[in-house]
Amino acid sequence: MSVSINTRSEGHVFEGGFANPVMDSQGVFRRVMNALGEPGTVADLSGFVTPPAPLSQAAAAILLTLADYDTPVWFEKPENNDDAIGWMSFHTGAPRTADVFRAAFAVLEKMSPVEAWAKFPIGTSDYPDRSATLILPVESLAGGEPLRLTGPGIETEKVITPLGLPQGFEAFMTENRAAYPLGLDVLLVCGGEAIGLPRTTRIEEA
Repeated sequence: MSVSINTRSEGHVFEGGFANPVMDSQGVFRRVMNALGEPGTVADLSGFVTPPAPLSQAAAAILLTLADYDTPVWFEKPENNDDAIGWMSFHTGAPRTADVFRAAFAVLEKMSPVEAWAKFPIGTSDYPDRSATLILPVESLAGGEPLRLTGPGIETEKVITPLGLPQGFEAFMTENRAAYPLGLDVLLVCGGEAIGLPRTTRIEEA
């Protein structure tokens, strides 16, 4: 009996990870932490990994750096991400979960409905860090309506103009901030770039 092997699919799983796992993950970690520590700052995460579609370079670099065996990853549309899920699992060991309540990271779709985000874990009073980080792809990190950011990590204010935010994003983030120290942290991604929006950031129309 012959066995057919899909070498193209296997290649997607095994290839495209960090060329130098230690140095590359450290580099991405510093850039992601800087993006979250200085909200509105664009982190360049391009060139570190080559993930299978539809996962962006930025989303993939974030997952390879921060996800591991103890951080379940939830995909909004797993049926569209077979190769990406296999690739992530191979390179990180992180399990893919179908249970939104267990998600440590959530890989969302463009224009993801914000009303569904209320189901993600926001931590507890004893462990506020046991919350989900949302990875939200947008059309572009520039060219959209201006948003004014204030709060920790921002000296006065920062203006960002992401294009392709889902309807109700600003209102959701306002409610999210009000729940502090509980809440969700959000990373906007496009191509190889990311912007961090932690739960402490106030977001208003500019």
